[in-house]
Amino acid sequence: MAPRCWRWWPWSAWPRTRLPPSESTQSRSRAPVGLNGSAGRPASAKYRSFRQQFSTQEQTPQICVVGSGPAGFYTAQHLLKHHPRAHVDIYEKQLVPFGLVRFGVAPDHPEVKNVINTFTQTAHSDRCAFHGNVVVGRDVTVQELRDAYHAVVLSYGAEDHRGLEIPGEELPGVLSARAFVGWYNGLPENRKLAPDLSCDTAVVLGQGNVALDVARILLTPPEYLEKTDITAAALGALRQSQVKTVWIVGRRGPLQVAFTIKVLGPEGEGPGSQVDGLLLGGCGRAELPGVEEGEPGRAPPGARCLPCWWELVVSPTWAGLWGGLRVDSTLGLTPPPLPAHTSKELREMIQLPGTRPILDPADFLGLQDRIKGEGPWPGPPAHQGGDGLEVPRPRKRLMELLLRAAMEKPGVAEAARRASASRAWGLRFFRSPQQVLPSPDGRRAAGIRLAVTRLEGVGEAARAVPTGDVEDLPCGLVLSSIGYKSCPIDPSVPFDPKLGVIPNVEGRVVDVPGLYCSGWVKRGPTGVITTTMTDSFATGHILLQDLIAGLLPSGPRPGYAAIKALLGSRGVWPVSFSDWEKLDAEEVSRGQGAGKPREKLLDPQEMLWLLGH
Repeated sequence: MAPRCWRWWPWSAWPRTRLPPSESTQSRSRAPVGLNGSAGRPASAKYRSFRQQFSTQEQTPQICVVGSGPAGFYTAQHLLKHHPRAHVDIYEKQLVPFGLVRFGVAPDHPEVKNVINTFTQTAHSDRCAFHGNVVVGRDVTVQELRDAYHAVVLSYGAEDHRGLEIPGEELPGVLSARAFVGWYNGLPENRKLAPDLSCDTAVVLGQGNVALDVARILLTPPEYLEKTDITAAALGALRQSQVKTVWIVGRRGPLQVAFTIKVLGPEGEGPGSQVDGLLLGGCGRAELPGVEEGEPGRAPPGARCLPCWWELVVSPTWAGLWGGLRVDSTLGLTPPPLPAHTSKELREMIQLPGTRPILDPADFLGLQDRIKGEGPWPGPPAHQGGDGLEVPRPRKRLMELLLRAAMEKPGVAEAARRASASRAWGLRFFRSPQQVLPSPDGRRAAGIRLAVTRLEGVGEAARAVPTGDVEDLPCGLVLSSIGYKSCPIDPSVPFDPKLGVIPNVEGRVVDVPGLYCSGWVKRGPTGVITTTMTDSFATGHILLQDLIAGLLPSGPRPGYAAIKALLGSRGVWPVSFSDWEKLDAEEVSRGQGAGKPREKLLDPQEMLWLLGH
């Protein structure tokens, strides 16, 4: 089992350089003795002294955040909460806010979008302003932002996809899953995508969450999507779709699939709820000794996590849910609810109305022994890697679900349901795309050639290597879901094209003082919204540390006043958050007639016209 990283340390063991809690945290946390040399000193006086230094280091720090997705809003939230005078401007290239929460989350998962309520509260702060329709790197440079603000945080996410880099990927009928998701979610740049769904079979390359999303949307009966915020154009196309079978293809085996566990709070709340409480992952890495993810546990009084120094205390709010533990952070962070881990997306696929799963039992040979920590890795002998690693518990849950679907005989009712299903989906393991096969006239995709692979190595680190065998899989639609990637934003900002991130140390951009990053452009396109929240809070914390230490400019900066003048001279019309709320009201109004939560506006020119620009 991988070593745990929760450790219990007395206060005096921690380096005395930590920020104090916010006032709301002070009221419920015990004041430590010994922090910043304050042994024997009243806690309230010590905190007042520290906060005075914190708030007067720069009377009104002007901070700019580029990107209004989860990373941008969580960064802004932390800065506003933990500096009493900071002003944060959020710039966004789209006319509307919320990034992948609006354009990436599947329309049939509305609970995940509840985090928008939290972001809206942040945007309503009188110390926060949203400026949409501003393309940083084109309408204004990063250097111009740095000249106008004390600090700039780049949180613009991953706006491109990784290419297949195989022959035939340029053929009509080959799309990125990112573009397909943008099409059904109303991303303006993808509104004219018009995928051809007249074929019988689609292949999704990749076995991550996005792959499951696009497969599920392709196969879900349209009547189940009618009351979601899917675009009218996408719903119309799906009504006419002839796709009956979807194959989800991965290079490695069932133990290496990239589906992640679903993270939900109480009553189905998504990440970003304002309920204080997180047992595991407060710093993105931590676990309690002897307690698996999502399970209740107990900790001794004053127990803290070494990486992020969050204290665990008993909380009646959580006592009936997950063992009564809550994290109170001496950094003043507001954690999300304790994660309840499920295999929701995979279970949804298995139980999808009108569909049946196609799983080859040979792919799961030995899986039951392997998830118990016994025997070789599952799959046919040619596919197996080595052994010697214990399967993490969350992955065991996923594997147990797959194992039941593949190996167990369904009950009478389930067997009848599958027999009557007109559509099907399947997982193909140990297959790597080698070439997109053209139709006889060469004008579109008609299949994909897959190299059969085997594993070298063990566990999630196992590599897929070709065996020399190939197989052809006929299909008329290929969706590539092998990952998103970030792009460079401005020549003045360093960028690692191989890793697809901005080189940084704890969020500080390398060799560019006063420039920071958070989210996917900081760490790569991995994790869920909660991961981004933790990551963004950490960047905000580092920025505030630098502010206290005097590492940021001390003189006044003009902030948006200077940028507004530049944008005006260049013919750019920024969109405010109140403008967005007008567009939001229009979308909600248009959706009411069809019984939908909203009908998304897709055309930027129409949006500007509605706003009087």
